[in-house]
Amino acid sequence: MTAPGVVVHRDQDLLAHAVAARLVTRLVDAQAARGSASVVLTGGGVGTAVLAAVAASPARDAVDWGRLDVWWGDERFLPSGDPERNETGARAALLDHVPLDPARVHPMGAQDGPDGDDPDAAAERYVTRLRAAAGPGGGPVPAFDVLMLGVGPDAHVASLFPGMPALDDGRAAVAVRGAPKPPPTRISLTFPSLRAAREVWVLASGASKAEAVRLGLSETDPSRAPVAGARGSERTLFLIDRAAAPEPGPGSGRDGSA
Repeated sequence: MTAPGVVVHRDQDLLAHAVAARLVTRLVDAQAARGSASVVLTGGGVGTAVLAAVAASPARDAVDWGRLDVWWGDERFLPSGDPERNETGARAALLDHVPLDPARVHPMGAQDGPDGDDPDAAAERYVTRLRAAAGPGGGPVPAFDVLMLGVGPDAHVASLFPGMPALDDGRAAVAVRGAPKPPPTRISLTFPSLRAAREVWVLASGASKAEAVRLGLSETDPSRAPVAGARGSERTLFLIDRAAAPEPGPGSGRDGSA
């Protein structure tokens, strides 16, 4: 796994706009190199703010949206269109405003989807979809160009919470029951899927996230602090605001501030 770097921005608004600019550039570069690109989205305040900043940016048209695959790192297992679903927020902030190919948008299952109220079946359906996108001879998931993650004050990422069975699951995606943060039933990518991404970006804003960021930059056991296990195959970045920045120390990997 790659050692993480850190970029600190003044506040959440600047963080969202800076990550949006970075994302547009990364997707354009990936499309220039390989003809298409892929991104894994996250929910939460910062994740949604990034997508809104992309939508508002004149540079968004540099991306060939029809050649972009959109995935999710986790989802609340609720009915389609529920305001608590990450998909709902992403569509309102960005996805409904750009010319995506609907066949390349891959939401996780909902309670009113083809698998009904069965999160295990919905997770397995996502596993199948990921495997198909990886292609013949590929791994269980595509090599995502960018995978964005929020982080909770408890150091969880996606819906991988400290001490829960999903942390040790080798499948590409799993159902999560009894999550300590509501709603309790979710679907999440697992560590093997997160680590398949070329670049993993951890987004954090606010003083309540500073300890989680500190743990994420350390060698802490991911069973205690799942964010510490979120690493990209080529690059890992913690993109944070000043309030979320832990005190600098040896091995912090800090890249700079803006």
